[in-house]
Amino acid sequence: MTGQLHAVDTRTPADWCEDFFAALADMDEYLATELVGRALDGGLSPQQVLLQVIAPAQAKVGAEWAGGRFTVAREHAATAISDRAVAAVTRHRVNRAPGTRGRVTVACVDGEWHALPARLVAETLGLRGWQVDFLGAHVPTPHLIAHLHATGPDVVALSCSLATRLPTAHATITACQAAGIPVLVGGAAFGPDGRYARLLGADAWARDADSAVARLEEQPVVTPVHPELGDPFTGLPHLIDQEYTLLSRNRRQLVEQAMTGLEARLPVMRTYSDRQHERTHEDVGHIVDFLITALYVDQAQVLADFLAWTSDILDARNVPSRSLLTALDIIADQLPDFPRTLAIIDTSRSAVATASTTARGRTTEDNV
Repeated sequence: MTGQLHAVDTRTPADWCEDFFAALADMDEYLATELVGRALDGGLSPQQVLLQVIAPAQAKVGAEWAGGRFTVAREHAATAISDRAVAAVTRHRVNRAPGTRGRVTVACVDGEWHALPARLVAETLGLRGWQVDFLGAHVPTPHLIAHLHATGPDVVALSCSLATRLPTAHATITACQAAGIPVLVGGAAFGPDGRYARLLGADAWARDADSAVARLEEQPVVTPVHPELGDPFTGLPHLIDQEYTLLSRNRRQLVEQAMTGLEARLPVMRTYSDRQHERTHEDVGHIVDFLITALYVDQAQVLADFLAWTSDILDARNVPSRSLLTALDIIADQLPDFPRTLAIIDTSRSAVATASTTARGRTTEDNV
């Protein structure tokens, strides 16, 4: 018995993470929740279990999906199990004292369904002594503002994983600040260094749950007094050219025309099944959505990063990524009078070409 206890006590968070991921891969909820309980009983703190066991294992789930090794259903099942594992950690600390550091509202922006990162932030803040209102995924801005008026938190923490939600995030940030509540943002949508958080006027940015807690503990987050606060487009003067507005209004037409052009240039599409055609339509829609977002923030990198990521996924699934270049060409042909749009597309072509070259290099090395 002593030997068994010693073995558990000396396990690192990485060891627990490896076993936890294996449970996720097997979609074994009972083993996953048992493992987090054993990790807690074995000496890991709740914060370690949340951020060094569950979070990295869930990140690996995403990588497995991107590589085509997990189906969408399997990824969803694993995410649901991770969410229940977080609940198991919460139950383990059910008798903790009420938060005394201050009150934080944690929410995902409207249209953002990836709630687990935000929940990890909420639970970590709770562990550190904050009173937390976790509102979950896809919170419409009017409902969020009503909650802020009713509860008066010290800060609102907004999570956004998908860059296509940045215009909505911008509107939400501005609305929260207009209600007198400072805004801390986080999530992949804001860029690896928080560049889009600053561009959209957030009061603070955090890379992950640990840094969010550190940022709130080191000094209060406050909204500076801006005489121009009522104008949400201050700092985005490029929007005066109307390219963003026109593309947003004509998004559906642009996608349909791109699909027609693809079918004309890629005859193989005529043999696609209904499911393949639907997936291609979704992919083209994503390209247009990221292009529209890149216009909003005037950052070609938004579309370039998405296309490089998509190219890697297609290559992993043995689908030629050159079809992305064809789609970009067709979209560009429809927009001869949109100089900013065309510049963004040109930059993105380079990103796809670079990603394809890298993928071919990896394939060559694998075959050596």
